[in-house]
Amino acid sequence: MTALVCLLLFLIWIFESRITAFLSESDRVDANLMIIDGWMRVTTVDSLKKEIQNDKYEQIAVAGIRSSDLDFCKVEMNGFLIFYPQFQNLPDQEIKEHSIEIVTKSKMGGIYKCHYYFHINDSIAGEFYSEGFENTAGLKWSGSLKDIDSMMVQFTNDMYDDFGDRDLFVKEIRVDSTIVISYQHNSVIDFGRMGGPGRIVNDYDSYPQIIRNKIYTFCVDPEKVTAIAIDHTRINRTLATALAIREWIEESGHGIKGINVASMGIHSKRTWLTYKSVLDKSLKIGYISLPDYRDSDPKARRVFRTITETIDYLYYCIILIPFRLGLM
Repeated sequence: MTALVCLLLFLIWIFESRITAFLSESDRVDANLMIIDGWMRVTTVDSLKKEIQNDKYEQIAVAGIRSSDLDFCKVEMNGFLIFYPQFQNLPDQEIKEHSIEIVTKSKMGGIYKCHYYFHINDSIAGEFYSEGFENTAGLKWSGSLKDIDSMMVQFTNDMYDDFGDRDLFVKEIRVDSTIVISYQHNSVIDFGRMGGPGRIVNDYDSYPQIIRNKIYTFCVDPEKVTAIAIDHTRINRTLATALAIREWIEESGHGIKGINVASMGIHSKRTWLTYKSVLDKSLKIGYISLPDYRDSDPKARRVFRTITETIDYLYYCIILIPFRLGLM
């Protein structure tokens, strides 16, 4: 058994490029429903913009798993996370010194620790580093909270190399230990230059809702776009998502004639196989493989992902047999 596994891993290493091409090819069909994997990077969805805007899709469904990862907002590409705290609704108060805490984390430490400035209105109020697991940075600020229109976390030292990706994660701001301002529903994030086209409003509770909000920026009728988020599961997440889509199609009453499933890179083939097995066999189902930003990684890392996805694909070929036979 060990020899067989070693042989399989050796073959995947040798034929990595061919296997990657097989797992990440695209095969569209004439469809009026697009299903989008709700776990991918927001920036990846930009490659679907023209396809979505040509109006051939009557419905767009973004589906995925709810994740505790969204307890924190990922600030990447030297972004700006701007909070609008609504202090104007507080009772009148005298000017006094306030304690302000920023709760953040970063995946790594050392040279990968994150540097950020904290702004109150238009002025820098503090300079901090975030390193490792959840940590809290604090400062004192004198003034009336009603005079605060915005507070901003400015990430300044984004970096990506062969060993890691430096990204800052921000959870919330605490004021005087009694006021907690979550990033969700209280902030916007700017990627690149502030006020540019990369601005996203953080009014979401799941990754599918993030992608849905991105699609709204493509000037698409919001009535056409549905976000479907299911409870977190550690196993068979692609299958669980496909089953949620099946239930949505059955309950929605939409006249679905064909489906194109959009996923990212080498995950695309397994995603297509799952939907093809789970959904109505009379439906035409194609798939669209979106560019994977990790394709520029070193060969060893790419091969590792290919090995993992190949094993997952073979595993899904087995667990989907009852669906393909119409038993489930």
